[in-house]
Parts: sequence; structure tokens; C-alpha cells
Amino acid sequence: MSRLIYCDQAATSFPKPPAVIEAVTQALTEFSASPGRSAHRMSLAASRTVFEAREAVAELLGVDDSSQIAWTLNVTQALNLALNGLLQEGDHVLTTSFEHNSVMRPLSWLARARKVEVEVIPVPPDGQVDPAEFSRRLTGRTRLAVVNHASNVVGTLCPLKEVKKALGGVPLLADAAQSAGAVPLDPIEEMADLLAFTGHKGLLGPTGTGGLWVRRGLALGPLIRGGTGSRSESEEQPEFMPDALEAGTPNTHGLAGLAAGVRYILDTGVETIRRHELQLTKLFLNGLTQIRGIKIYGPSDPNMRTAVVSLNLAGWSPSDLALALDREFGILTRAGLHCAPRAHRTLGTFPEGTVRFSFGVFNTAGEIEAVLTALDLLSRRRS
Repeated sequence: MSRLIYCDQAATSFPKPPAVIEAVTQALTEFSASPGRSAHRMSLAASRTVFEAREAVAELLGVDDSSQIAWTLNVTQALNLALNGLLQEGDHVLTTSFEHNSVMRPLSWLARARKVEVEVIPVPPDGQVDPAEFSRRLTGRTRLAVVNHASNVVGTLCPLKEVKKALGGVPLLADAAQSAGAVPLDPIEEMADLLAFTGHKGLLGPTGTGGLWVRRGLALGPLIRGGTGSRSESEEQPEFMPDALEAGTPNTHGLAGLAAGVRYILDTGVETIRRHELQLTKLFLNGLTQIRGIKIYGPSDPNMRTAVVSLNLAGWSPSDLALALDREFGILTRAGLHCAPRAHRTLGTFPEGTVRFSFGVFNTAGEIEAVLTALDLLSRRRS
């Protein structure tokens, strides 16, 4: 078998830029101390690393105040932080039928525990959101709307600017798990009021990193409370950002790697990465039309999606197809429901799901051609 072809970038990006690995190693070997807790040189070096990571993400988002970015372990924690920090009993929240369980599960809990009214806006199978639907469903109790910027199942991009405008001042929480690093988000103030992101996907960083950007003036309650290294004389959580939302020692070496990943993206250019991934997506979609028994999900226009393509192949279950691709061709994908059962119900692919191919900055056209050849061979086997 030739080298592996990694087509699971929507789960975790691979490979990482060498600078990411070097930054993590340096942080662990040279200044593995607690940032913001001591005044010695190693602690100060760790603090600089955390600050530089915050500044790098702020530059990517086009915001001038990096203190409005709170670190979390991943996008799931960031979403929980935003949802739990804003929504109270009796509030009304809008979302869509294409959301990940990182949104739907906390919303389901809030509906039970806090009697929050959760209204799910149906979207068509291609995942394209109609901003006018948000405007039509606003009530006097609408406290928040939450949408993914790009579907993790079919890659469909949401018109965040239009949705934000339709909300007429109601805060918009954007789940950027699939879009941060892959499509332009600068300036984010025009697209959302809160943005949750993860470090280990398009930002090319390690797992265990992520964060939440909060528009200045929008106050959230913390998800957890504890030590921050600031205002240690008080037993109350600080109210200023980012300390208000950051309790406990941060993942310093992970954030060192995240900073390196974001710097790689900034140096390369998000637009350049988007063009490359769009070329791969177009090549893949065009090739799929030549293979018998392939059913493709999501928008037909590649410009309306990220480099995520879900499909099924006649005669194959998603799990069997993914296994054959791995065992016989070294092609790594993800089969199943992708932690988004409501999206798959919308697609009509519940409960088996689909096989998801997702490409990134380091995938090549040659790899796409190899994947297409493998799918064609497998289609003929059970045609």
C-alpha cells in the first residue's frame, strides 16, 4: 500500500506544519511553567506565549482587542460557554436543523433545566440557510441565534452577515469549527457577536485548544470559576475579559502550537488556502459525476461550501465503504452521523449517515485523483 491519503480534515487537520510541532516542543522543554501565576522568567515566557496566541487569533479575525478572546479546550466548550453564559429561564433562542450536537445537546439541556424555548428553523437538504427565516421568527423574548458558519456534514456556508442583519440586534453566535482558517472571517464584527472556534481543525493547531470571541460590551456569565492569577485577594471571579471567562491554568504548549498554526495561515493567506481547497473540491465533485451509483449531498455549487463532501455509493453501507477505502487504498475518511443527527435527518440519511471526505491545505490534486480511482473501482465491484 502506498502512503496514506488523509481525507478527514473536518475532524482534525493533518499533517501539522513543522512550526506547530516545534512550538509545542519548545514550550514543553524550555518554559513549561504556569502563565500569569509567577514572576520568574519561565512563567513570563509562558505568559508571552499565551498572549501571542491571542494576538494571532485576533489578527486572523480582524479584531483590535485580543482580550475579547477567551481560551477554551475546544469549540464544544466555547459553545457551551456562550450558551450557558447568555441564556436564562424564559429566553427564546433560534437555531437551525443543520447544527452539530455541540449546539443541540447544550440547547436540549437548557430547554429542560432552564425552560429556554429552543426554536429550530428547518433548512433544505442542501443546507442553505434563508436569513429571512430568522427575521420572521423573532419574538420579544429572543435572546440569541446560533448557527454553524459551515456545515460539518456537507460544508454548506451560511451567509452570516445577512443573518446578523436579519436579527436586528439580537446577538448571533457563530460556530466556526469548520470555517476558521479555511474561509475569510475578517472582520468578524460584521458577521457575528460571538464566534466559537477550535484549534485542531482549520487553524492547524493541536487538540485541546479553542476559544470564544465575544463582542465588546456583551457580558457572559462564566462556565467555570477558579484561579486566574489576577485579583487573587478576591473570592469572586474577575469581571474583566478574558479573566472573567478563563479559570484554571491554560494549555500553554497547546496554545504555542495554535499560535504557530495561525501564523502559518496568516503568512500563507486565508484567501490562498480557500482557493486551493476550492480547486480540490471542484476536482472531486466533477470526478464524482463520472462514477456510477454515487449520491452527493449538499449544494451543487462548490463556491457555496467548504472542502467537505458527503456521499453514499450504491451497494455499500457508509461504514463498509469507509472500511474498504482504508484497508484497500489507505484513504482515511469518516462514516456515520458526524455528531449531527438532525442534519442527517434533514438530508434523509439517518440513521446510517454518509461517508464524508474533507480536504485541507496539504491535500493535493494527485490525492483527489487517487480517491476518485478508488471509488470508481469500488462502484464496479457491487454495481
